[in-house]
Amino acid sequence: MTEKNHILNIFKDTGALLEGHFILSSGKHSSKYFQCAKVLQYPEYLTAFSLMIADEFEGQKPDVIISPAIGGIVLGTEVGTQLGCRTIFSERKNGTMVIRRGFNLSSGEKVLIVEDVITTGGSVKEVMNLVEKANAKTLGIGVLVDRSNGGAQLHNNQYSIIKLKAESYHEDEIPDELDAIPIQKPGSRYS
Repeated sequence: MTEKNHILNIFKDTGALLEGHFILSSGKHSSKYFQCAKVLQYPEYLTAFSLMIADEFEGQKPDVIISPAIGGIVLGTEVGTQLGCRTIFSERKNGTMVIRRGFNLSSGEKVLIVEDVITTGGSVKEVMNLVEKANAKTLGIGVLVDRSNGGAQLHNNQYSIIKLKAESYHEDEIPDELDAIPIQKPGSRYS
């Protein structure tokens, strides 16, 4: 069994890979949804996936890990633990991604952005803008699941544990067979 198939089986066994009709955080529609929190609730998987990301960036010595709330927080915190560095998160306030709760980035800090799932990369782009505004440096991006089909290459130092072809559609392009299924909105922006 390939590593990709092994990881997919972990997602299926933990109920983290859902099938149906979903509206993603990006606003797109898809027949597959990755609820990474369901797999990351198990310490053995959280540690294993965090180590994979940490190993990829360890030699670059990030100063801080930042994750967009809410999906990336658990994974980002554990990556920070593995790398022994400070860990913060950004969140939406009135629809805008911000850093608050007393967190900050300092000028010149090397920042690793960690996210659970990317489809369009919109949240990660917003975090990259926050890093830039702070005059810090985005060192790289670590992602558990890249479901962008190659469309969300956001940084030249981007690592994804697993890349999956998971079709997603704009509102006006939904296939009839998907449109016939009741919509679910499990993402953090909707619940």
